[in-house]
Amino acid sequence: MESSKLHIPLLLILQAFIFFPSTQSASNNSNLFREYIGAEFKNVKFSEVPINSGVEFHFILSFAIDYTTSNSPSPTNGKFNIFWDTDNLSPSQVSAIKSKNSNVKVALSLGGDGVGNGYAYFNPTSIQSWISNAVSSLTQIIQDYSLDGIDIDYEHFKTDPSTFAKCIGELISTLKKNKVISFASIAPYDDDQVQSHYIALWKSYGHVIDYVNFQFYAYDKGTTVSQFLKYFYTQKSNYNGGIVLASFISDGSGGLAPDKGFFTACSRLKSEGKLGGIFVWCADDSKGLGFKYEKQSQSLLAISH
Repeated sequence: MESSKLHIPLLLILQAFIFFPSTQSASNNSNLFREYIGAEFKNVKFSEVPINSGVEFHFILSFAIDYTTSNSPSPTNGKFNIFWDTDNLSPSQVSAIKSKNSNVKVALSLGGDGVGNGYAYFNPTSIQSWISNAVSSLTQIIQDYSLDGIDIDYEHFKTDPSTFAKCIGELISTLKKNKVISFASIAPYDDDQVQSHYIALWKSYGHVIDYVNFQFYAYDKGTTVSQFLKYFYTQKSNYNGGIVLASFISDGSGGLAPDKGFFTACSRLKSEGKLGGIFVWCADDSKGLGFKYEKQSQSLLAISH
């Protein structure tokens, strides 16, 4: 009897390790920080943005759009052109920032909200021709700029979710297979039409998508910490298995503002092992604020993720 009692605590300890793994081993925290740059033509340069050596840092050039660059832009069925501030964000400047910072990678984002005076629509003529044109035109841009990945930020659609899923999914798959890119992300937000397209893409091609840049700042201005956390858990469920990043908009015009509890929410997610990283829209606006929230974001992420 005495000898058997000695084995009970050991058995309980073993069961605890088997059934209750440590929070650290179950953690999905990341030190990934991402920032969109170049869409608003405010002369912001890569070199102006503070970069913490303790994070993985992705600049995301905004935007490449499959529209003509004329005064009245029109769809080109997958033939992408550059619509970011190339004077300040050129191929040589991409090379310079990556050479100076080994933790920096640079991607480009596709689509965005608008082009010219109208919306930037996802508007393929046919699936196969769009994929072929997109692979060709984007490979050229990515190689010219020595880029590492792409982000999908279409927000307006003239096609059904399955066509979007097929076109974008095959584009990402082909660019990865050809070793043109090493990562890909999507940037949905909480709108029925938008979500229907991105969730269709996720269900069919989630295995080739590395990050979900969910636009939490598209929720109402004045979002509280508890509301933000609820939204985060919902989107974590929608994009099940994905690395979902928390996000804010520099000017505080939507969602949970960086000075109203955003970092409190991120600390909570980090304590739960659910902080997949942080991204910001956008460096163009943050420039006037001295990039103070970028510094705060990276400090939080760099501390033993």
